[in-house]
Amino acid sequence: MNEVILDTETTGLSIKDDHRIIEIACIETKNLIPTNNVFYKLINPEREISEDAKKIHGYTNERLKEEPKFKDIAKDLIEFIENKKLVIHNAPFDISFLNHEFKKINMKLINDKKNIVDTLEIARLKYPGSSNSLDNLCKKFNIDLSKRKKHNALLDCELLRKVYINLIGEKEPTLIFQDPSNADSFLKDKTPKNNKYSKMVVKPKSKEITSHINFLKTELKKNYF
Repeated sequence: MNEVILDTETTGLSIKDDHRIIEIACIETKNLIPTNNVFYKLINPEREISEDAKKIHGYTNERLKEEPKFKDIAKDLIEFIENKKLVIHNAPFDISFLNHEFKKINMKLINDKKNIVDTLEIARLKYPGSSNSLDNLCKKFNIDLSKRKKHNALLDCELLRKVYINLIGEKEPTLIFQDPSNADSFLKDKTPKNNKYSKMVVKPKSKEITSHINFLKTELKKNYF
């Protein structure tokens, strides 16, 4: 089953006050690797955005007045997330807002909890007593936050994907050497020049690099930060 990393931004914090979704982003992944299928929409909430919410995400009613309403994007959203595992940080918040919107237009609610992964719940179990906000988890795992000036659903989905990989102890796929025979040329390009602390740089042989790669593939199970 493919996953969907999902995040929303809203007009306020509670559906009890009839707050609405103004931004939704979904990134589809397969084994947590992006498939390049993305669902992203800004939404006209048909109500005022609270001042506190504006400080969080920066969106205004003027900015969103020409955007589609939730009812206009609901069908496409359902088709995108259907039969996929949803990965959400603080899932009860986003799911409650989604169901609030679906209820308004008489659409089926999201009730299949077994296909919802709450990364906040995982983080609380793994790091009890710590602040497990998305920001703090990114800092814990050395994930770059330089682009996150305000909350943005699409950016937050990509950050959450990386956080989730670390929370479950997986190793994010990276390209080391596709072809060990090219290792010497790679190392030649990367060898430090004018290193005043070392008179000689000893490069590993191709056979040693191949052995190291095999070790990484078979023995290294976790990220260490």
